[in-house]
Amino acid sequence: MTSENPKSSLPIRIWPPGPRCTLRGEPGFEHLEHAETTRLSLDDFQAIALRALKDLPEEISSHMDNVMLFIEEDGTDPETGQPFLGLYEGTPLTERGEFWAAGSLPDRITLYRRPILDICASRSEVLYEIQVTVIHEVAHHFGVDDARLHELGCG
Repeated sequence: MTSENPKSSLPIRIWPPGPRCTLRGEPGFEHLEHAETTRLSLDDFQAIALRALKDLPEEISSHMDNVMLFIEEDGTDPETGQPFLGLYEGTPLTERGEFWAAGSLPDRITLYRRPILDICASRSEVLYEIQVTVIHEVAHHFGVDDARLHELGCG
């Protein structure tokens, strides 16, 4: 059975455009309060993350294999000291051989709650940033590296 997505003429819908996350102190956005996002509970954050996963197009989610989503409070890049928003750890589908599955642990996609909340001024921005981060990390699961993601504007 084939189902058409009424929201898009593209074969794969990612998400409709959403608000851009604003960095604290960015000119023109000093007035935004972070109170809404700083009060976002872990349960609420998890619910938003699950919504982002459920919103993945079936054309993508049906090909994902052996992946688990984790939420941690903080994460930083050991080389740069910069905060991570998300991290993919595992063996991309493009690198899995014939005997890969024997004894393999699931791939991990980790979302880092505090860095995401720190750059977002509203709940809708949190949803959008989680969606963007999930797409970025899922792309790694499919073998797309950071250089290519940057070329595509998804870095």
